[in-house]
Formats: sequence, C-alpha cells, structure tokens
Amino acid sequence: MATLSSPGIGASGLNVKEIVSQLVALEKKPLDTLKLQAATVQTKISTFGQIKSLVSTLSDAAGRLASVTGWNAVSASSSDTKSVTATAIGGTLPTSFNVEVQSLAKAQAQASAALLPVGGTLGAGTLRLELGKWSVAPASFTPSSGTPVEITIAAGDKLADIASKINGANAGVTASVLTDASGERLLLNGRNTGEESGFRLSVLEPGDTDPASAGNTDATGLSRLVSGATRTQDAADARATVNGIAVRSATNTFANTVSGVTFKAEQVTTAPVAVTVTRDTATVQKNIEAFVKAYNEINQILNEATKYDGATKSAGLLQGDSTAIALQNSLRAAVQSVNEDGGAFKRLADVGISIQRGGDLAIDSSKLSKALENPDAVRALFRTEGGVKGVAEQVKARATELLGNAGFFKTKEDSLKLALQRNSKEQTRVNERAGDVEAQLLRRYNALDSQLTKLNGLNAYISQQVTAWNKSSG
Repeated sequence: MATLSSPGIGASGLNVKEIVSQLVALEKKPLDTLKLQAATVQTKISTFGQIKSLVSTLSDAAGRLASVTGWNAVSASSSDTKSVTATAIGGTLPTSFNVEVQSLAKAQAQASAALLPVGGTLGAGTLRLELGKWSVAPASFTPSSGTPVEITIAAGDKLADIASKINGANAGVTASVLTDASGERLLLNGRNTGEESGFRLSVLEPGDTDPASAGNTDATGLSRLVSGATRTQDAADARATVNGIAVRSATNTFANTVSGVTFKAEQVTTAPVAVTVTRDTATVQKNIEAFVKAYNEINQILNEATKYDGATKSAGLLQGDSTAIALQNSLRAAVQSVNEDGGAFKRLADVGISIQRGGDLAIDSSKLSKALENPDAVRALFRTEGGVKGVAEQVKARATELLGNAGFFKTKEDSLKLALQRNSKEQTRVNERAGDVEAQLLRRYNALDSQLTKLNGLNAYISQQVTAWNKSSG
C-alpha cells in the first residue's frame, strides 16, 4: 500500500492521512450491514440447531409410544423383599405365585492343615486346580470339561507366595493365608456358587505325574497343602419351591424358572412369599408425559421465534420465515390427527390431552389415568391398529422425515451456510475495494504533494530573486 511522503500537501499542514482514512471508512460502510446480516444468520443456524435437537427428543419420545415394548411394561413385586426380590421383562402376562427358599447358593471353601514353621517354605512342585462337582456318598470328584490349571511352585516359595500365584492363575479359585496359634493355613474359595462349581486341589512333586501317588499325598513337601485339608463348605445350589414345586439354581437368582420373571433368593424364608406381576401403567403414563413435554418445548421455541409484538413493533428471529411456520403447522397437524380405527379413543383429547391456546398440550392426569384402565384402547390411539397410523407413529414419521439427510433441517442448514459464504465473499470484496481506493488516493495525494512542494520551492526562489532585485534597484 502507498504511503504519504510528506506530512501534508505542499507542507501546508493539511492532515492527508485523516482525509484518506475517512474516505476509506466510507467505502467500508457496507461492512456494518454485512456483519449484522452474518450475525443474524449465525443466530438462525444456532436456533434451528436447537429446534433440531428438540425434534430428535420428540422423535425418541414418540418412538417409545409407537413401539410394542413401550406398552408392554410390567412391574413385579414381592410381599417380602428381605427374603425374595423379583423383576419381569416387558410383555410378561400378569401373574402371581408363591416362593419359599430352603437354602442359598454356596461356593466351595477349603482349608489346609496347619503348617509350621510360619513363613517357612514347602518345597518345589506343581499345584493342579480342577473345577467340577463333588459327590457326597461315596465321596468323589467329577471334573468339568475345562482344562485343569497347573501352577509351578519354586523351592523357595512361602505360603504367601503360593497364594499369590493361585490368585494370578485365573483358575476359578481365590486364595488367602490364615495364621493362628496352630500355624498358617492356605484358604481356598471358589469364585462361583453352585454344586457344579466345586474344585479339587492336587499336588505333583518333581518327577511325578500321578497326583494320587504316595509321594504326592504323604504330608511331606508340597503335599502338605492337600494332606489333611478340609472342605469347610461344599459348593451348593440355591433351593426353593414355586407353588410347592421344587426348583434350584446355581446362583441365588432364578432367571428361567417362571417365564418372563426373575426372582432372587435373599435369605431362607419361614413362610411363602407372594410374587405378583402386573401391568405397569405408571411407566406408560411417564412415556406419554415425556411425549407431551417434548412437543411443548418445540412449540414454545417456535412461538417465540416467529412472534411479532405489535406494541413494541419487534419481531422474533424467525418471524415471517415460512419454513419455520410450516414446521410448526406440520407437527400440530400430527398431534391433532384423528385415528378412526383407534377403537374407543379417536383423538388425544379423548384420553385427557388437550391443545391449549398457543398450541401447547396439557394433560388432565385424572382423565389419563382413567383411560389407562383400558390400556389396549390407549395404545390403539398412539400405535398402528387396523392399518391406520396412530398419533405417536405419525409424529415419529414426521420427525424422521424432518431429520433425514434430505429433510427440512439439512436443507435449512445448507441454505443458511450458503448465505454465510456469500456474505463472507461480499465482505472480502468490500475490503478489497476499500484497499484499492485507499491505495489510489494515497498515490494521488503523494503525487500532488510532490508537485506542490516543487512549486512552493520555485515560488520561494522567485521571491528571493525579486527581493534581491528590489534591493539592488533601490
């Protein structure tokens, strides 16, 4: 960019820089309007983004009312939750049954004989841990199909080292060391309950392959861990009766005993515990309330954005925006639709959901609760029954369309972003034009300043000559 070569034209003291600056500012004046327009577009993008998020929330809420599972909610209760708790999956038919718990599930526990000296070593060898089932009479062990876990023990390993190696072997057993007046013991506990989750510990001393051989059971060396060991608790299933019929489970949870119902034995019972499964209308009502809330949030933001206040003569951000008004009208049409094949209830007002001034929905809780005494009829209002889309399905379909890749929000976003791009290019053109004008003005003023400076110099020379001539003539 050109610069002034002197402080003012012909050294007259004229502030050329200020003059040029003001002329350039006039050239840039359109930027004020362009920046305001850009800020407005950015605000619109943000507002439509917020509306899009709310439509997505409405879509989810409508989806729960349009799906089968949204109407299949059930609740399971127990007459004694300290003894038995229960849950049920959606769609389970209402039912009731009695549970009595005779015993809880247990994991196997085992303790070695007391070992002395405390902190001593036991010798080298291999420990073998197998999972399986113990039979009481006669006492025998049936290994499961899994591969036994073998753990190498070094000659210098102490009992604490052995316990640590067992815990790190992922063998389905946890180990700890108990020290008392008799010495120290290796305590083993199965990780899982149930009679199929028992375990057996065997020892293989160096060079031996048969855990039943005398060298591995003679209470010397590493075999001290198995010789004299005691099962302090046998692995056992939980046992109960359902309406007098015996049932059992490897855990305290009975998941497949009664279809659709899971009950858990918390403690042994002294009397029958009643488990009851009923339809959960509270969840359905909560889903309806969430649907109304989501719709109202969209309606309110659109009302605010498209309003015009005659008193203050101020307009909302989207006032006059035909697409925003069309969006609001389409959602209103969906919730005001009539489901002729819906059965007892044809429209939302029939179940206590009315449209208020301004378009919001309001719930008459008493009327809705009364309607939900006939849940199938309410479901038919919201879902497709007889081939006609229910209210929730219509709203869901409309929201899906709006949110799609070729839908309203994508089209609107693309349009607003294009407007921003055009605005940005126009701002660039204004700045470039102002820069050109500034450079042109500076070139002209510099050239003029140079010419005037020369003329001023010539004028001074002539004046000097005239003065000298006058003196000589006098």
